[in-house]
Amino acid sequence: MNSTIRSAELGDVPFLAWVQQEASRSHLPFGFWDIAIPGPDEYRLRILDRICRAQARSFCHWTNFLIAEVDGKPVAGLSAYDEATAATGERLNEAMTEALTAEGWGAERLVAMQQRLAPFLTCAPEQPDDTWIVEWVATRPEYRGKGFVRALLRAILDVGRQRGHTRFQIGVLIGNTPAQRAYEGAGFVVVDEKRDPAFAATFGEPGIRRMQLRDVHGRGETDGGSPGAFP
Repeated sequence: MNSTIRSAELGDVPFLAWVQQEASRSHLPFGFWDIAIPGPDEYRLRILDRICRAQARSFCHWTNFLIAEVDGKPVAGLSAYDEATAATGERLNEAMTEALTAEGWGAERLVAMQQRLAPFLTCAPEQPDDTWIVEWVATRPEYRGKGFVRALLRAILDVGRQRGHTRFQIGVLIGNTPAQRAYEGAGFVVVDEKRDPAFAATFGEPGIRRMQLRDVHGRGETDGGSPGAFP
């Protein structure tokens, strides 16, 4: 098995659309994108493809992603961003509006989508300035448990370090124990969480945990000062 990690290319966008859909679902049968864009996967993935390519470079844009591939086939992916590149919700709104307008959505449908997403926003993690935010982590089912997420995390954190970041963050849905353990294995620890009844009623889990890692003198450390090391 010949595997490698590389930056995403424009031709990877269909795969990255799938990564974002699956990452949003976490360990559940549906997630953020299913709520935002109801309908069959084929329809939703077409719109996510548009969002990945949009003129507005949100944190969903293909240029933010790294991909793990095996024998030339993409099998896992994730992205990362900071405030300077793609963190603002305004850019995501612009990218979604661009994509959905191209699909024929009018103002009424856009407003209805925002209302459906309101419960999710009650638990959206804080995003501090000068923090490298890891997002959209997913692996094809047949390649899970083979170390691709660990390798991608190491690579994306190195990208953040090269850009001068010493603080790193990722969010995890409460109840997704395997994902939380994988992030803990990379040195992240839970720093806080948000819970809300509306979120629980929509997604079936109480909220989202925020996990952070901070480098001190080249060594992974959490904000609490506990050492974190990559396996």
